[in-house]
This record gives sequence, C-alpha cells and structure tokens, in this order.
Amino acid sequence: MDIGFDARTPGAVSDPGERIQLVTEGEALGYDYTTVSDHLVTPTTLRATYPYATDGVFPAVASGGRHEQLTAIAFLAAKTTTLRFVTSVMVVPYRPPILTAKVMSTIDVLSGGRLTVGAGTGWMEDEFEVLDLPPFAERGRVTDEYLEAMKALWTEENPSYDGKYVRFSDIKFEPKPQQKPHPPVWIGGLSGPAMRRAARLGDAWYPVPNDAAKPLDSLARLRAGIAKMRALTEAAGRDPDSVAVAMRVHHYGPALPPEAGDGERRLFSGGPEEVAADLRALRDLGLIAVDFRFAYDTTDEALTRMESFQRDVVAKI
Repeated sequence: MDIGFDARTPGAVSDPGERIQLVTEGEALGYDYTTVSDHLVTPTTLRATYPYATDGVFPAVASGGRHEQLTAIAFLAAKTTTLRFVTSVMVVPYRPPILTAKVMSTIDVLSGGRLTVGAGTGWMEDEFEVLDLPPFAERGRVTDEYLEAMKALWTEENPSYDGKYVRFSDIKFEPKPQQKPHPPVWIGGLSGPAMRRAARLGDAWYPVPNDAAKPLDSLARLRAGIAKMRALTEAAGRDPDSVAVAMRVHHYGPALPPEAGDGERRLFSGGPEEVAADLRALRDLGLIAVDFRFAYDTTDEALTRMESFQRDVVAKI
C-alpha cells in the first residue's frame, strides 16, 4: 500500500523554492506520491457549500492562492526522480479534453511514467460560471465524455470520439503516455453517479472519508462502500476486483472525535499506534494507496510532521 502526502503551506503557494523543498524532501522521507489540487480561480463571495467540512466553508476562500495543477506537476516532476504525482482531484470539465490529454501524456512521458489522474466533476458552481463552462448540472455527463475521449486519445492508433460535448476523428495523437494502457485513473466521490463512474471508467475509486453527506468514517462503513463498489463494477460488466480503492485523508489524530457517525470507532482517530492499526486494516481490505494532508503555517513545520508521521505511523504498518 502506497502512502502519499498533501502538504499545504502558505509559503509553498508563492515560493517555488518551498514547493520544491516539500516534494524533494517528501521523496527523500520515503513517501510514494504527492497530490496537487485543482482550482483555477476562487470567487471572493462563494455560494457553493464545501462538502468536506462540517461548516461547509471552503478553507481556501480567504487567500485564493494556488498554482495551475498540471503546470505545477510538470515543474515538480522535473525536480524529483521517484515520487508519483496524483491530480487530487482534477475537475475534469475545467479544461478541453484534447489539450488536457496532450498535457498529461507529455507529463507522463517526460516524468518516466509518474502521473496518476485523480478525476472528479467538481463541486464549486461559482467557479463553473466564472469559467463559462457547460452548465454545472451537466458536469457528470461532461466528465464522462471527456474521460472517454482522453482514453481514446491515449490508447487508439487512430482515435475518434463522437459525443455531445466533444467530437474528433481523422487525427494522430502522439506520443502516447509511457504508462500502458494509460496513466491510472482514480475517480473521486461518494455519490451514486460518482461511484458508477468509478465502476465504469476508473482504475481505482478514490473517496474522502469525511464527506459530509456520505461519510466513510468507520471500518464498517468503508467495508460497505467497497462492497457497493464491487457490485457496481460487476453491474458495469467488469471484473469486480478490477477497480482498486485508494483514499484521501484530510483529518487524523487525537483531535478527531473517537466515535464515528455509526457508533463505531472513527478511522484515523487517536495516536500514532491507532492510525497505524487503521492503515494495516485498510491494507488488509485491499486498499492500494492512502494519502494524508499536512496543512501547517510553514514548510519546515510540515516537513517535521511528515518525518514524524513516517517514523511513528508508516514504519509501524
């Protein structure tokens, strides 16, 4: 099971040196991958409710600062040698699919096959409006078509696609990604459509356990979610085990309430021993990857916590 990190510090947003320090030292500490998030703009007045906070408040509204996701990955991949990069998650409707497929294929080739495509439909309707995208209500179908089209570009000798939102034919698309048949696609989300999308188009399902509407905050709830995913995958005509499971963890440690919403023990609550035990349980369930957020005021503090997490938790898995 791979362990990843999502290091968020104010300095890393504006200072390339700090961002390089985070990924190079994270790689040296033994982390398998890092994640890079995706927003292009942040409206100063936000109507949409953030689904991963109990108060519904998006924590980045105050600053609005972030680099463009794919540009940042291309830059950081050149500074590392083994660390993988996960788009976590890419809001698929934000970018034209042919251009996106080309940029990701380029990153995959130039990085030596170190890209994973975490994909979702997006939640911030305000941002969709600013970017003049297809209607927010249609984002699920747009995402499906864009992913299907990108897979065609990555895998077909003479790619073509004929959908409502994207059409092409009689083109060549080279070079193909280094990873075959294409970079792994991890589908985020816990809604019915998101899980069906993962079952049909994903190489892995990539939920967040603290989703306000459908939490996976206990081992029992996670087992039920995995069972549902396997049933949906079989219903989609695929091998139930062909869709792996990865997880993105925003909160962990003693500050978490010890009891989950179903009365069971809350995943990733408690001290290092308890978190390590949870990771062992998830590994036994077959999860292929889990990443943790390290959000601190300084890069040095984030790296200190990342080092202690490797020593006190990961080493005990």
